Amino acid sequence: MTEIRHLPAAPTRTRLLAPRTAIEAHRHDDHQIVYAGRGVVAVTTDAGSWVAPATRAIWVPAGTVHAHDAHGELELHLVGLPASENPLTLDTPTVLAVSPLLRELIIAHTRDPDDGSPQRARLRAVLLDQLRASPQQPLHLPIPSSPLLRALCDILRADPADGRTLAELGREVGASDRTLSRLFRGDLGMSFPQWRTQLRLHHALILLAERTPVTTVAHRCGWSSASAFIDVFRRTFGHTPGFRPRESRGPFL
Repeated sequence: MTEIRHLPAAPTRTRLLAPRTAIEAHRHDDHQIVYAGRGVVAVTTDAGSWVAPATRAIWVPAGTVHAHDAHGELELHLVGLPASENPLTLDTPTVLAVSPLLRELIIAHTRDPDDGSPQRARLRAVLLDQLRASPQQPLHLPIPSSPLLRALCDILRADPADGRTLAELGREVGASDRTLSRLFRGDLGMSFPQWRTQLRLHHALILLAERTPVTTVAHRCGWSSASAFIDVFRRTFGHTPGFRPRESRGPFL
């Protein structure tokens, strides 16, 4: 990320973005909740990326340099919170589960301008209560600092369906599977299979937002069958790839 814009306040508003649209790297003095009411939003920092469909939101702490990417027709809801008001006490970007109630609260809060009314204050208070109760989701795809891991991860980013073992990939980048396994744990805090699954799920969310059929998504992301993909997806997100939140206006999500 090069030219970094500094935006003192994180706006509370709704934006409609076309597929594959990007909001370039910037930072706010405020915290921000990023939510895709339709489509999928990706938030990227130097530490990795976080991808969220309409059943998830992304917490971005104040001062974090980040960029947004739109996948599918994106209805982006942004909630700004003063740096002095941190309901989650989190200092790194985090994916949060979004209940049906929290979804409606976010949409209502970003739809209308802040008029300073008591009704607006009550809506905000309930929204914050729901945020505090939202479970955190392990949907971070970290970016390695090790040159060896970067080379290996770039191979799999280019083709998430690549099913080679760590030893086979190691021969291509010039390292043993033992060395690479140690690097995954030390550099990324997860095992190679865990990282590859995260990569495939991230890629799957993007393909689904683009209305790619589930069977095709499974194949492109490296699962042996659609049923195997659906099983992993359900265990991760709590619903099948074809689930649509109530009153959603877009595909999937």
